[in-house]
Amino acid sequence: MKDTRIARDGLVLLGCGKMGSAMLEGWLARGLPAASVWVQDPSPSDWVQAQRINLNTGLPPHPAIVLVAVKPQMMADALPTLRAMGNGDTLFVSVAAGTPIQFFEKTLGRDTPVVRAMPNTPAAISKGITAIVGNARAGAEGLNEAETLLSAVGEVVRLTEEAQIDAVTGVSGSGPAYVFHMMEALADAGAAQGLPRDLALQLAKATVAGAGALAMASDDDPAQLRVNVTSPNGTTQAGLEVLMDAQTGLPPLIARTVAAAADRSRELSRE
Repeated sequence: MKDTRIARDGLVLLGCGKMGSAMLEGWLARGLPAASVWVQDPSPSDWVQAQRINLNTGLPPHPAIVLVAVKPQMMADALPTLRAMGNGDTLFVSVAAGTPIQFFEKTLGRDTPVVRAMPNTPAAISKGITAIVGNARAGAEGLNEAETLLSAVGEVVRLTEEAQIDAVTGVSGSGPAYVFHMMEALADAGAAQGLPRDLALQLAKATVAGAGALAMASDDDPAQLRVNVTSPNGTTQAGLEVLMDAQTGLPPLIARTVAAAADRSRELSRE
């Protein structure tokens, strides 16, 4: 990222909480000069303060990108402070849940290039996945620039319409928390079967991480990988008969979980 327009003209982070910090850590690790980064955050973490970035100082008038990572409830107060950067060449990339592109166009100007993105927290170790969609003013060039920025912290996929962001939020945006809870549940179940809790947690974490790595590396889809490790009338089949029950198992539970998160994302956009 050393030779991009971002490094030359600057990157502004409006808000640098957990997600903003995770992404910033990835960009700095990939070679973005700290001097090219401006962060505006009223309560920066100790880690952010320790970086050699421009923290809560005057902003460049025409940065290449403004990454908006403030909480949705703070957006109405924070975004208007950057109105002077709208209607120009500065690309606004938003990772704020529930804030539609229309809000940015209304606040900053209809000719402002805007890309809406939904990343997830594994971005902190460059293992994230981010879905993006842009307005007409951003066009292909803006999407390419956003993808260059966001690919530093993981995979990037492009959506065909903004409405798909809510489903992405329910699957990958909130998904890491579901997986972490699954680790907890596996560990608790192992402890209930007689294992020490710390050993059960070690087994659960390694199992989930290993299965995920195998799924990413394999040409087989998850359904086939499941079949590959399921012996007829064996232990795995006995467990799967519980887990895959159409009424009480994982499929209906995950469907309700993702729907609840997606519905909340839609609600946030209307608040």
